[in-house]
Amino acid sequence: MNQRQALVAFGALSQETRLRIIRMLVVAGPNGMAAGAIAEEAEVSPSNVSFHLKELERSGLIAQQRESRSIIYTANYEALGGLVRFLMEDCCSGHPEICAPAAEVAACCAPKMEEKLQ
Repeated sequence: MNQRQALVAFGALSQETRLRIIRMLVVAGPNGMAAGAIAEEAEVSPSNVSFHLKELERSGLIAQQRESRSIIYTANYEALGGLVRFLMEDCCSGHPEICAPAAEVAACCAPKMEEKLQ
């Protein structure tokens, strides 16, 4: 991830509803959530959630796929991990062991590709 991509991602996350949505999608895992369920859980109107989902998708932090008549949104774990790695790059003046716990969290939360395909 380069600096421009990180700025776009942080810009998308710097709004309360979008931050809440990304956290919901991380919790939902590879199965994701339908737009209507996101709106309901976030307690915002469908048009409002649509606006926020488009911003998150534009930033690359979420993805969408159509399932029948619904659009299912999922967290882009690779992009989220890239954002954490961008922050931790060149960590601690040559002492990466200090940042190891954060790096482990970023690495362990990404679902395996097989789980995404189910």
